[in-house]
Amino acid sequence: MNYEGNVIRPPSEANSIILQITVGCSHNKCAFCVTYRGELFRLKDERIIEKDLEFAAHYCQRQKRVFLADGDVLSLPQQKLVAIFTEIRDRLPWVNRISLYGNAKNILRKSAQELRQLKDLGLARVYMGLESGHDPTLLAINKGADSAQMIKAGRLIRAAGLFLSVTVLLGVAGRKNSAAHARATGQVISAMSPNQVGVLTLMLLPGTPLYEQAEKGEFVMPDQAGFLRELYLIVENIELERLQFQSNHASNYLPINCRLPRDRQPVLSAIAKALNGEITLKPEHLRAL
Repeated sequence: MNYEGNVIRPPSEANSIILQITVGCSHNKCAFCVTYRGELFRLKDERIIEKDLEFAAHYCQRQKRVFLADGDVLSLPQQKLVAIFTEIRDRLPWVNRISLYGNAKNILRKSAQELRQLKDLGLARVYMGLESGHDPTLLAINKGADSAQMIKAGRLIRAAGLFLSVTVLLGVAGRKNSAAHARATGQVISAMSPNQVGVLTLMLLPGTPLYEQAEKGEFVMPDQAGFLRELYLIVENIELERLQFQSNHASNYLPINCRLPRDRQPVLSAIAKALNGEITLKPEHLRAL
């Protein structure tokens, strides 16, 4: 397979065929992200995509899932997407799930009918970075969408019958707006009604605006207890009939894998015990993105 630049995928796509369709991210302005800095967003050469499909057809027959990289395949015109999905279906007939990243702006450019068309061609799951439900924080991190747009985009994905996996980011509001960020995030998750939520904890990376703001003292991250309090407030403010909730990413201090609301009280109890020092947190040197 031919890969260009930094190719990333969700943890749940570890065993998928990673088919890179675009290079970079169509937004590429988030204040906490360095993944595609300096990378011009573009569609990969179609001849290379064809060779990758040929490779997958010969050597990836045991892998039943495909993840389309990089940051924003969904930004492509519908006609191009239909052609790509049709090619995957024809060349890799054993594949039973296609997934991709989608940001709110590009999701909202699609109609429900267009999303259902992609679903009929194999799209099953969309990963969406919410990061925060707190509008001042979304503006500060230059996310490119406010909470109302996030909710609308999430509901559009769900209305099309697609699995929606949402990512949120502890610490991204800094200490000043920590509690407001956490409460609003839980509330926006409730309004979006995703199938799954994955929690990550902010790690400041050189070359990002947030890192530079932290160096100047303009942005102050919460401490470990602050991260845990945010996690507690997010869980406390989610009101859904069924949700897979996880904080088992390598960046987190306290791994959680649960169903809400079924496991709400045990999870809140575990977070409270961690705050009281009764549960050992992940050592700093083991945290990673």
